[in-house]
Amino acid sequence: MQPIPFDGQPLRIEDICALSRREATAQLGPSPEFQRRIQAGADFVARLLAEDGVIYGVTTGYGDSCTVAVPPALVPELPHHLYTYHGIGAGAMLTEPQTRAVLGARLASLCQGMSGVSLDLLRQIELLLKHDLLPLIPSEGSVGASGDLTPLSYLAAVLCGEREVRMNGETVPAAEALRAVGATPLKLRPKEGLAIMNGTAVMTGLACLAYERAEYLAQLATRITAMNVVASAGNAHHFDETLFAAKPHAGQQRVAERLRADLASERPSRNDQRLQDRYSLRCAPHVVGVLEDALPWLRQLIENELNSANDNPLIDPVNERVLHGGHFYGGHIAMAMDTLKTAVANLADLLDRQLALMVDARYNHGLPANLSGASGERAPINHGLKALQISVSAWTAEALKQTMPASVFSRSTECHNQDKVSMGTIAARDALRVLDLTEQVAAGVLMAARQGMGLRERLGPLVLTPALAAMLDDLSDRMPLVVEDRALDAELRALMGAIRARSWSLYA
Repeated sequence: MQPIPFDGQPLRIEDICALSRREATAQLGPSPEFQRRIQAGADFVARLLAEDGVIYGVTTGYGDSCTVAVPPALVPELPHHLYTYHGIGAGAMLTEPQTRAVLGARLASLCQGMSGVSLDLLRQIELLLKHDLLPLIPSEGSVGASGDLTPLSYLAAVLCGEREVRMNGETVPAAEALRAVGATPLKLRPKEGLAIMNGTAVMTGLACLAYERAEYLAQLATRITAMNVVASAGNAHHFDETLFAAKPHAGQQRVAERLRADLASERPSRNDQRLQDRYSLRCAPHVVGVLEDALPWLRQLIENELNSANDNPLIDPVNERVLHGGHFYGGHIAMAMDTLKTAVANLADLLDRQLALMVDARYNHGLPANLSGASGERAPINHGLKALQISVSAWTAEALKQTMPASVFSRSTECHNQDKVSMGTIAARDALRVLDLTEQVAAGVLMAARQGMGLRERLGPLVLTPALAAMLDDLSDRMPLVVEDRALDAELRALMGAIRARSWSLYA
């Protein structure tokens, strides 16, 4: 596996995604300068404690309890109590890739050198990633401000040998897993429980994964549109370069350029070409282009958060200051995920409308109803893709329903200390659900595009660009033409897996 250096230097979304897939592993920066910077923060906290300094969450209670002074003799126990009482998560556990992404995001933040943690703590997180010891983290329970407290408490507990991890596909006690790799449970220093938990690592790790999937879906929706133009004998000239120069959204222009290349639309138009296809084909660049144009902005928000120190208080070891603030607030990730899920759901809606045209003999320009491949006396009892279209419609509706923005649902919690919260983690989970549904839609419409192109070929030879010919050949290998009715769920799941594995190299 390729090592990714964690030393406070900027990381990219792709680094966290590679880490999540075990294509890379985390490696703490070996430079003496980086290690001195980390150690300086831990030493400054220790010196403040020795001098009876008052530090929020170190010598005081947490949140609304910040006015409660903790007796010096009890200060070492406070981090243990923090992750213990936050052990109240619920819902499905994060998947293994999601958990790796979360660990990577938390390690990236702590490596900024502004959290007052020790090198031992960083090494323990590095060890979890190296040996793939993955804390079982419930997905529900964070309001996205004061950080992802409850889900990150499961990371803190595992570092200390408590709760459970996934190890080699099995659920085992954390202490047992640490022993198995020759490690010992950590004893958290006074600031370290807060530093682990009081940050945006869960929402940010999930956001990295969501971004990568959305980026691929934008390209896949473009390729599917090109296939559907061919299958429905559509007009390939709706994507003219001069036309799109008149409305210069860069992402929209990029989608039109890809469609021109797929359809070789520089060829002269035919005399019998329809002047205008329906919107779901003609306006595809305007729909997919919204997501394409949003992606650079979304990357900026996500990567800024990834490369930030986002706990509280921050420890400035250079000027020896304790800085109390609110960098745990996940508003930027919340907005990014609310935006992403809306743009992605629009892809589902676009493809669903294309499919509705394709299966309807009134609008598919000569193809059989429901794209049935049966003929002759067998035709009356065969139904083609009728049920596929119903399922795609259901998945689309659910995706659209999920687009209510989570970021506007702030709730006042914790005795009104956390009285305005981001809901960033809920927004990220919603975005992942919308992506799940939209990938299902894309898989279903890929099946229809393959069927439609196969049936169109029966009416006469298709003149395809190399890119579309290769895509059709690949899909034909994966899915025979539907002639007699058959269950399609296994083929659907296989295509969904191919989408999530990004099996097709689509556009440079």
